[in-house]
Amino acid sequence: MDGAPGIPRTRHPLHPTSLAPDIPCTRHPLLTRVREKQSGVALNSPMAAVSPNFATADHAPGPKPPVETAPVPAARLTDGLGRVIHDLRVSITDRCNYKCVYCRTGELGAQFPELGIDEYLRLIGIFVSLGITKVRLTGGEPLLRPGIVKLVQELARLHTPNGEPLDLALTTNGHLLDGLAEPLKAAGLRRVTVSMDAVDAPTFERITRVPGSFSAVLAGIRAARAAGLEPLKINCVLLRGFNDDQIEGFAHFARQEGVVVRFIEFMPLEEGRLWTPEIVVPLAEIVERIGRVLPLVKLEPREASETARRYGFEDGIGEIGIIAPVSQAFCGACSRVRLTSDGKIRTCLFSQVEHDLYGRLRGGASDAELAGYIAHVVRGKEPRHHIGEPGFLKPSRSMVHIGG
Repeated sequence: MDGAPGIPRTRHPLHPTSLAPDIPCTRHPLLTRVREKQSGVALNSPMAAVSPNFATADHAPGPKPPVETAPVPAARLTDGLGRVIHDLRVSITDRCNYKCVYCRTGELGAQFPELGIDEYLRLIGIFVSLGITKVRLTGGEPLLRPGIVKLVQELARLHTPNGEPLDLALTTNGHLLDGLAEPLKAAGLRRVTVSMDAVDAPTFERITRVPGSFSAVLAGIRAARAAGLEPLKINCVLLRGFNDDQIEGFAHFARQEGVVVRFIEFMPLEEGRLWTPEIVVPLAEIVERIGRVLPLVKLEPREASETARRYGFEDGIGEIGIIAPVSQAFCGACSRVRLTSDGKIRTCLFSQVEHDLYGRLRGGASDAELAGYIAHVVRGKEPRHHIGEPGFLKPSRSMVHIGG
């Protein structure tokens, strides 16, 4: 397919065709038990090491102002701009079994420690007590984590402060989903999102650098649908001259497989630091190209903080979404906060500072003290990101080490 008018069809240096595949509410019972043991039992997970490549609020150079512990909010977490924060993304590992060329160099593996399952449960439970209603487990690849089904089962017992069940979801590359979809659904997982950047096998496997990966992911998608993990969403990161020839194919895939395909504008979060504005395929171009072959109608958002612009096909069969943080930023309605695999709070994907929640847990802080610290950190959430602006700094961690 031709590119947008006036935009040359240049081939990205990492275009897959130029790469050879690399062959070879009640209180949660656990929280109660943890409180009972707090005074005498040392937790056994490794301390989260501080990388020299990034700063944390607790390890930044120079004198540190005293941290004011905020009172625990009665109902909802709210930042300094009045945005209600109700969506928590938790990375449970930064390991991944794929080496997608736009995300990873393939030369680095896991770089950060993982918390114990009990520790994730305790921290997530505190976030939920503060008003978090949605929890999404991410990575790396979360299905690599031993104990993932047990973690989901325990989280599914949590309820929000108003007594509603927790909205529990997971993002995965789908490679292991075929065998885990049913157990995860039975454990209480509600929804799943699969990252998938091409709809033909050769291109897909040159991107992932894992032979046989396309058939594994397709089987995982179908197993998730059969298990009832719906609405099932497919996330595709688009790069001009790299995989933007897949746009029309994904539109057909959405209709054929009964999934919601969401195109994501490429953000400067890759390990190799190759991002430029010219690589971004913007929302308007995606809509225009799909509309040539399958007319679209705009759909209303389900909630104000929804990140994807929704479009349905004119005949009523199928839906796509476009997440456009570069060309049409949605920071003003952001409702998210992130917890990294090593227990750092990130209030924005592009934060330059991390906040060491796990260090306080290991230091013996009570649940009330941890809740107060979370509320204090969230109050300082950034107003917006600054992608493409003069002086913009990429985050110190790449996406695989932050959590999607």
